[in-house]
Amino acid sequence: MAEPVKNTQIGGAHYQTKIQPIEFIMENNIGFVEGNVIKYIHRYKFKNGLEDLKKARHYIDFLIEK
Repeated sequence: MAEPVKNTQIGGAHYQTKIQPIEFIMENNIGFVEGNVIKYIHRYKFKNGLEDLKKARHYIDFLIEK
């Protein structure tokens, strides 16, 4: 039997935490834009720092404009 998808890590260690953002997003039926905010806020300390915070802000600006 195949390994569950949530147990497979592709890429860096920035998602190796108790719960992956994708799990939280899917379990809570969170939309694309909101999900990206969660993803970038979660990983900014481990991956791209300020760049990820700016990406999160960009998605928040979409929500504000909407």
